Amino acid sequence: MNSLHKGPAAPGRPDVIKAVPVRHPGRWVGAAVILLLTAMLIHAIVTVPAFKWDLVGHYLFDDRILHGLVVTLELTALAMVMGVVGGILLAVMRLSPNPLLSGTAWVYIWVFRGTPVLVQLVFWNFLGVLWAKLSIGIPFGPAFWSEQTNVLIPTFVAALLGLGLNEAAYMAEIVRGGIQSVDEGQLEASQALGMNRFDAMRRIILPQAMRVIIPPTGNETISMLKTTSLVSVIALEELFRAGQNIYSRNFQSIPLLIVVSLWYLFLTSILTVGQYYIERHYARGSNRSLPPTPLQRLGGLFRGIKSAPAAKPANAGGHGGGGEGGGAA
Repeated sequence: MNSLHKGPAAPGRPDVIKAVPVRHPGRWVGAAVILLLTAMLIHAIVTVPAFKWDLVGHYLFDDRILHGLVVTLELTALAMVMGVVGGILLAVMRLSPNPLLSGTAWVYIWVFRGTPVLVQLVFWNFLGVLWAKLSIGIPFGPAFWSEQTNVLIPTFVAALLGLGLNEAAYMAEIVRGGIQSVDEGQLEASQALGMNRFDAMRRIILPQAMRVIIPPTGNETISMLKTTSLVSVIALEELFRAGQNIYSRNFQSIPLLIVVSLWYLFLTSILTVGQYYIERHYARGSNRSLPPTPLQRLGGLFRGIKSAPAAKPANAGGHGGGGEGGGAA
């Protein structure tokens, strides 16, 4: 039978279906609105003189801005290390069968999550009002060593304590959720092999819990980077405070705020990419195929390779009669 014959279909084959694509006028309208708003925004950014892009370029690599940037990075890294280590310790305490340990961890998390981080920063900065000196010695007895509180806890250390101890409370809940996501049989099996609770947690439970812990930890790191701007209230010159100090003298607040925002966007973009690769690393044991990296996707676009294989035509391989109904003619 001629394949171009428009009569009834051959026995055993369904009738040819004329597919009509579904129209989505709402999508086109939404896309048009978004493009119009984007064009208006770009036009405003380029044409409004108050942005003063020449000043933005002038102050983008200013020494004071770069110094504040270094302080911001130091605070972010050290506070997250303190938060992660403290969070793991608090999570293990919270899950401990010892009521004293679990109760202490619960009270810590309750206090530090229940009060604003801004209040905690100011509190640590004025700790010397409560205790003029900090000492080491026998409890309720003589002191062997003492030092002025403001000397031991300068502004940078106060900011680090305020950020790191607050972060530990949030990381404790993230780690606890990750540990509880691992089946209890893993812990029982490790204990049956002779491992104590600490070794089982370190070698068996935590590596499996990382798939659950990493995504919110990445979000907390990005959030910490931006939360460091709060330390400007205790006069520590980080990135935002450096911008404030400059525009308080030249009154060019908008260009300096844009400079600060561009640096925050740049740093959060780097952290986002790093979080993606870390999540991809810990997904190797759970996913059969890993998602492509951004570089692999970009290379695929240049090579013209699609992510999904193209579907075969319905009459592919029909000459040999190998396909279903291939022998009907």
